[in-house]
Amino acid sequence: MYQFLDSPAVRKDRRLIWAVNRSVMENMGLSLKKSGRKSKSHWNLFVVLLKFFALLLKITGYYKKGYGNAKTISVNEITLKYPNLPAAFNGFRILHLSDLHIDSIPGFAALIIDKVITLKFDCCLLTGDYRRDINGSFNHILKPLHILSKYIRAPFGTFAVLGNHDTYLMARYEHESGLELLVNESVEIIKNGEKILISGTDDPFNFYTEDALLSLETKGYDFKIAMVHTPELAKVASKNKYDLYLCGHTHGGQICLKEGAPLISHQFEGKQFNHGLWNIGKMTGYTSKGAGVSGMPVRFNCAAEITLFTLVN
Repeated sequence: MYQFLDSPAVRKDRRLIWAVNRSVMENMGLSLKKSGRKSKSHWNLFVVLLKFFALLLKITGYYKKGYGNAKTISVNEITLKYPNLPAAFNGFRILHLSDLHIDSIPGFAALIIDKVITLKFDCCLLTGDYRRDINGSFNHILKPLHILSKYIRAPFGTFAVLGNHDTYLMARYEHESGLELLVNESVEIIKNGEKILISGTDDPFNFYTEDALLSLETKGYDFKIAMVHTPELAKVASKNKYDLYLCGHTHGGQICLKEGAPLISHQFEGKQFNHGLWNIGKMTGYTSKGAGVSGMPVRFNCAAEITLFTLVN
């Protein structure tokens, strides 16, 4: 079972304040960074450049191969050992999905379902970016998300955070999407009388607020998991003694050289955070390559992934 740390009334009030703040940022097209810098989004220019690149791929015959790569999803199984993990959670399995961009490829929900349907897990965590575009309509993704949600329901909860491609309005449609959002809030996961904590923040890449930091200032738990869209709050989480940090956003580069070096990386925290496992102090982090694609539906030298973690002590 699980329970939220805050009462329904407190959560409702905080959601309202958060929605007002984020709506202003979204409607003005502003990106707010942890540094305090605000800037206009250059996504439209990026899309134009991607169209030229897609045309080049089609002319050279590589587009079809890249599209096939994008529809091929790997399941990575990773075991993580923690001496401080409560005994009741020994063997606890977490399914991690990130960057679905579920409308980028027709029928993509079915491809994900085909991978998760045989997996056994206790909890499922989704770390943002559910649609292709960063603005406009999102109603068309609610049905495929709801269908997918039936296959990722877990005994100890299925939780999601928003990414920079998502809108605050999605918080009004949790029932329709089947996703239970954590918006700068935490839940206790309770098993055989013992507890672990899962905290989820709003996207810090475009929509950073101090509330994201405050939501990670939790105390009194032997084991804590942070779920954030990007690696940007990793140092904050480590300082607050989180044990596991799950994120995505980078797509691992999506289009990489044979050596695995991305042509474009939308994060600036360091190469070690581009994909896979990393550590800050005693905290282990994992940056997913993402299940879906961004910009154009192709991948090269960077396989799409779904990750299944097993926690042991």
